[in-house]
Amino acid sequence: MQVRFLKRVDPIVLAVFGCIIALLFIGSLYSSNFLSPDYLLQQLQVASFLGIIASGLMLIILLGQIDLSIPWVVTVGGMMSTTAGGWGQMGTVLAIPIGIACGLFAGLVNGVGVAYLRVPSMIFTLSTNVLAQGLMIVHTSGYAPQDRATAAMHIIAVGRSLFGIPNALLVWGAVALVIIILLTRTLFGRRVYAIGNCESAAYLSGVETRHVVLICFAISGGCSALSGVLLAGYSTHAYQAMGDAYLLPAIAAVVLGGTRILGGRGTFLGTIAGVVLITLLQSILSVVQMPEAGRQIIYGIVIITMLLLYGREPVEQ
Repeated sequence: MQVRFLKRVDPIVLAVFGCIIALLFIGSLYSSNFLSPDYLLQQLQVASFLGIIASGLMLIILLGQIDLSIPWVVTVGGMMSTTAGGWGQMGTVLAIPIGIACGLFAGLVNGVGVAYLRVPSMIFTLSTNVLAQGLMIVHTSGYAPQDRATAAMHIIAVGRSLFGIPNALLVWGAVALVIIILLTRTLFGRRVYAIGNCESAAYLSGVETRHVVLICFAISGGCSALSGVLLAGYSTHAYQAMGDAYLLPAIAAVVLGGTRILGGRGTFLGTIAGVVLITLLQSILSVVQMPEAGRQIIYGIVIITMLLLYGREPVEQ
């Protein structure tokens, strides 16, 4: 049974899990607490924020597209949820839904631009990111917002309500379950892979490709905003550019987990492995006091390396 399971798992995913074990060993050499249950749960809690973003981004990359609006959609989710939390009792109840709804709207804008207006996703989503940045600067008058996260946001982000498991990890688990069901148990998931392999062929076979692309971008925007809501709850407030640190790590996690950057191939298990690997790598780099510039260089090298390994189009004879 184990041999049959291993044959079904992508070798790249197995390699990533091997790297995770290696990083755990390396980390234990620097600190004896690196392998303690509390520290590992803390790392999984931190990984949840990146994991939720990567969950939505994976759908976009499976399509053969990219979403560069993640940084400020994350910020929009955090800022709008904390803003709503300052509207009184009703605002406290609606804070989280409003934050997520703003992300869904941004994702729908991206989807319309890419699917219906046929603008390249790299250009359109980058434009959406700049637009969201401008709107948030106007919203806050250029300063960090004074509104604080609601109690519910804080509990979901940092609390441990079930058997000591971080609530943020449970949220990531719920998002992951939905994405896994979509990709493996629904017609929608098969259409996502079909579009990633060849959009024109999927269209000619009767797939309404524009609807699928629109939905995937909406999910990506909603996941980014949800992560922003949790980040605001984690730090108890929202702040400018709070999502800037998540774009390259999210792309690296998805690509590192075996999802083909040109679309059409990838498993969510690989994305989970990629997120955990990136989080452990960040932790070790923090321990050795690697500057932020060095971390970004490492993420860039990871993405380029994976592109060279399995992200290129096959050469036609």
